[in-house]
Amino acid sequence: MSVTVPGPTWWLRLSRELLRRPHLWATAVGVLLRTARPGWWRSAPFLPLPDATYLRFRMETQYGGDGTTTPDPHDVVTYIAWCRRTGTR
Repeated sequence: MSVTVPGPTWWLRLSRELLRRPHLWATAVGVLLRTARPGWWRSAPFLPLPDATYLRFRMETQYGGDGTTTPDPHDVVTYIAWCRRTGTR
């Protein structure tokens, strides 16, 4: 089971959403690093992506189905804002 990296359009939409909310930048970095698979820098893709099993579980619980759904960028920002509010960095 592997993590499917969203395309450039998705990343642009997420970046645009986050750029409008500078108060979430530090939390976004914290969430990214906290959920990254251990040793992410040792194998391709060399990105701090979550473990595939964790990501599939999160997508199943958020959207249903088989867990292969790509999250809406707005939902990702909402999650980051929730992490900031609850102090979960």
